[in-house]
Amino acid sequence: MTELTKKERMKIPRQPMPEQDPQMRNKNFTEVNLGFTEELAQLEAQRCLQCPKPVCIEGCPVGVQIKSFIDLVAKGDILGAAAKLKEDNALPAVCGRVCPQEEQCEAKCVVGVKGESVAIGRLERFVADYEREKFGIRTPKIAEKTGRKIAIVGSGPAALSCAGDLAISGHDVVVFEALHEVGGVLVYGIPEFRLPKEIVRAEVSALESIGVEFRLNTVIGFTDTIDELFEEGFEAVFIATGAGLPYFLNIPGENLNSIYSANEFLTRVNLMKAYKFPEYDTPVFDCSGKSVAVFGGGNTAMDAVRTAKRLGAEKAAIIYRRSEKEMPARLEEVHHAKEEGIEFVMLTNPLEFIGDEKGWLQAVKLQKMELGEPDASGRRRPVPIQGSEYEMPVDMAVIAIGNGSNPIIQQTTPDMNFNKWGNIVVDQETMKTSKKGVFAGGDIVTGGATVILAMGAGRTAARAINQYLQNTSEW
Repeated sequence: MTELTKKERMKIPRQPMPEQDPQMRNKNFTEVNLGFTEELAQLEAQRCLQCPKPVCIEGCPVGVQIKSFIDLVAKGDILGAAAKLKEDNALPAVCGRVCPQEEQCEAKCVVGVKGESVAIGRLERFVADYEREKFGIRTPKIAEKTGRKIAIVGSGPAALSCAGDLAISGHDVVVFEALHEVGGVLVYGIPEFRLPKEIVRAEVSALESIGVEFRLNTVIGFTDTIDELFEEGFEAVFIATGAGLPYFLNIPGENLNSIYSANEFLTRVNLMKAYKFPEYDTPVFDCSGKSVAVFGGGNTAMDAVRTAKRLGAEKAAIIYRRSEKEMPARLEEVHHAKEEGIEFVMLTNPLEFIGDEKGWLQAVKLQKMELGEPDASGRRRPVPIQGSEYEMPVDMAVIAIGNGSNPIIQQTTPDMNFNKWGNIVVDQETMKTSKKGVFAGGDIVTGGATVILAMGAGRTAARAINQYLQNTSEW
């Protein structure tokens, strides 16, 4: 391949992602984005300027060598690119799909100063898919067995990245998962049309092949406490239980039938396959021909409302108390939702749910808002407009305004420090907690955040656990 000049590279437009037609995909759970072909990937990779100081890496929480892996793609060495990616990222096929690259690595891309940034996330996805589909996920060389045992609580992205690094170091790693399938938020929270579960299962199988053991249906705090794990011979514990306790609106009528938390709704559909009822025996409200309202403006709200549309909702709406500009959801998710026929009701706040005599939801009382001064989040605070109340007919509602930490660990580990929100307090350099031998990372520490940030925490904890095991007396 002829080496292109910087000027020639800058002239190549960002390659569009092939995707399903909106009016077909809003009726199925098949993945929306279809992925780059090898030709598209190489063309996109040639847009990278191979900067002497690649600042894009500064935007990646796990420090992927972006310049190097993209250069290998441009040269046609896709397997080499996969190996380079996995030096820093244990779940590239996942991150390439669900990470907010536009706010992280791509936001730093020099090409984006005068045009559109290099599609780093899409290239990451392509490389990971290419390896998995053509050769299977290749596993790294494992260090000599140390005989040291580490327990990991939870099986989401923080847990999986930590488990992989510790297993590669030669330790015996056991992952405890409360549910019946491994993956945490990757399997119960993110819909199939954004992240096919076969990809998560392939990554889990790769971890099993290097010796990671998974114990399912085990709720640490109930089945065993943290102290009991040490009594059973584990020398260190990494807590990565996520933020799985849903927040509610706390308005009248919220206990009516057909009102769900996003956690319950998405878990029923994603993990327990309610969309295939009665083939799978977990029911969910029949949205066919009905009106559905989802309250919230983040990625989880987008997942819920797009799921409701796929379940047959005639009208599926996002109701958000700020303007679209303040919505924390990824721009791509908002764009896809609009293409699929989702209605956006902005600057509107729910006041009360209204039900019928049998306790089923019939309508929601809403109030129009306007934006005032910025609040602690930096976003302008929504202020009610007096006299603007009205009712909207709705058959089902989903509350997607965020999650907190499940209190089980806190209640059963009284000698560990937590903050006022119930999150575990850690040393950010090592992820160690106030309890000796116990480390924590991911959403249980930060509150709800991104997959890649959780993975970064898992890798930081793995390095610290290695150091801790070498000399526990210094910790």
